[in-house]
Amino acid sequence: MSAETPAVPGRDEHYLRVIRRNFRAWRGERPFWAGLFVILGGLPIAYFPYANLQIGHLTLAMATTAGAGSLIIGVLLVVLGVSLWFQKHVRTFAGVAAILLGLVSLPVSNLGGFLIGFLLALVGGAMAVSWAPGEPQEPQPVAAPVATAEQHDAPAGALPAEPDAENDLSGTSPANGANGRHSAG
Repeated sequence: MSAETPAVPGRDEHYLRVIRRNFRAWRGERPFWAGLFVILGGLPIAYFPYANLQIGHLTLAMATTAGAGSLIIGVLLVVLGVSLWFQKHVRTFAGVAAILLGLVSLPVSNLGGFLIGFLLALVGGAMAVSWAPGEPQEPQPVAAPVATAEQHDAPAGALPAEPDAENDLSGTSPANGANGRHSAG
């Protein structure tokens, strides 16, 4: 095997490159970024009501009376984000549910996780609703232009010869009985 021998995809490549290529293919088949935004939106909503901020010897507790509601909203957003990754057919439901949970988090959990979780849940939900699966691309054969014998014999800069009247398929030649109008039969 020389240095000029091309690598066989999947066999001669480094395993990290194969993993990355497989992950990119998996990610392209589902609303990955929508799920990520919804998951990231659920984390601050669930975290901030239970967080204690230490400033020197002063402890600032951000706990609210609706801490359980915040935890439920945050966990539901994380579950919706994971379901967007692994069950792409529920994308519309999960997107609408993420938007509604983000809106409910405003009054329930410290302004939706100090607006961070609220905005991430709204953006992720909107991305999930608007995502549509792509159609697989079929390989297109590349056709090379075929030169005729007349074009090879013509001098440089000469125009190509006119097509024969019997082979003219444009439908506008009076030689084949058509005057530019196409018939249905």
